[in-house]
Order: sequence, then structure tokens, then C-alpha cells
Amino acid sequence: MFLERLFAPDGTLTPYQMFTSEHYCMMTVCLLLIAVALYLSRKMTEASIRKTVKICTIVLWIFETIKIVFNLTTGNAGNPNTYVPLYFCSIILYAGIFAGFTKGRLKRAGEVFIAVGGITGGLVYLLSPLTTAGSFPIIHYITIQSFLHHSIMVYLGMLFIIKDYVILKKIDCIYYSSTVVIVSVIAYIVNIFLDSNLMFVSKTYPGTIIDVAYKMSPTLFPFIVTFVQAVPPFAVIYAIVKICKRKK
Repeated sequence: MFLERLFAPDGTLTPYQMFTSEHYCMMTVCLLLIAVALYLSRKMTEASIRKTVKICTIVLWIFETIKIVFNLTTGNAGNPNTYVPLYFCSIILYAGIFAGFTKGRLKRAGEVFIAVGGITGGLVYLLSPLTTAGSFPIIHYITIQSFLHHSIMVYLGMLFIIKDYVILKKIDCIYYSSTVVIVSVIAYIVNIFLDSNLMFVSKTYPGTIIDVAYKMSPTLFPFIVTFVQAVPPFAVIYAIVKICKRKK
């Protein structure tokens, strides 16, 4: 019975909504888990951190694979938006591979994305879980997987910053922005063929800030959305880190 509810098809159970007690409860649990994980990681060495990245990446891919299989087998096979991992927060799946299993520039690109995109993307989702709220119950595999996915993003990003595993430099903006732009271009091409909206670069999302960008200029919409994801997050995290280090 529990498993049937946990993997119930989209639309068969009453979904939770954003900014309700269920949402706030789940968000609070995730933030507490992140805080505990960071506390337990306070004495980690660089080798231990890289090992943690590898483990987290493998876990993320396992959970993502289960999510893809679920969506393909429960009536969402015709909706690429539900199972193609080409969203901003999906980038950590690839960044984790780069950061944990490669060397050189690829490793740096992966680390920079996790340090910047992990924190910004993860926190934005915890505050506004658009992809699950209104679609699934709070106790459902997709909801739990999504909150766990973004919690790991925040944990790894903050771990990198707190432990000085990644010391951001201005030049790192190139690594971060290039990663986001490349994924956005790939997503845009895929969207043309599949009529999807991966990375939210092809269609508006009514009722969200994305819709504001679309109303500004439908023609420039893909460029605006890509820019917003590729530049401001780095500027914000870089500035916050610099201010904190100066005070420290």
C-alpha cells in the first residue's frame, strides 16, 4: 500500500501546494539535514571531500534514473520535460562527474558549478518547488527525490565554500557561464525536435518570474532566460563569499 502511494501516477492523488504547511515542513527538514551534514563534515580533508562528491554523484544518478523510469512507465512518456535531465538543477549530474572523476579544466568547471549553481539552484527549489508542487503529494517518490536532489546540491556547494575546497576567482565566471550556456543551447535544440521546454528556454512558465521575462520580449526570451541562469548566480555567490571572508 505504501509503495503504491509512493509511486502513484501523476494526477491520481491530491498534490501538495507551495507555501503550505507541508511545503514548509519538508523544507525545514531538508535545511536541518543540510546543517547536520555540514557539521559532520567540518573536519573533512580534500580527499574526503572529493570522495563525498563521487558518492553523492552516484546517489543522484541512481535516484534520477528511477525518476526517469517512473515517468516513462506511468503515462509521461510523451512529455520529455518530465524525464530528460536537461534543466539547471540537472547540471549537477554532469558537474558531479567532472568534479569527482576528472582532472584539469573539466574538474574545475564541475567544481565551480557545484559551488555556485549548487547553492543557488538548490535553495531556489527548496523555497519554490515548482516541478512537484501541484503535481504530486508530499509523500511521493518524485517529491522526496526532488527535495533530496536539491538538498545535496546545497550541501555540496556550501561544503566547497566553507572548507575552501573551491576558492572562487573572477575568471571562474567563464567556467560557470560556459557550462550553463552549453547546456542551454543543447536544451534549446532538443526543445525544437521534442516540443519540450528544457532549461525553460523555449516557452514561458505562467505565474512565475519566467513569465515576466517572456512578456518583456518573446523573441529575446531564450537569451534572457539563459543570461539570467548563466551570470547573476555567479555574481551573487562570488560577492557573498568575498564579503564573508573580509568580515572573517
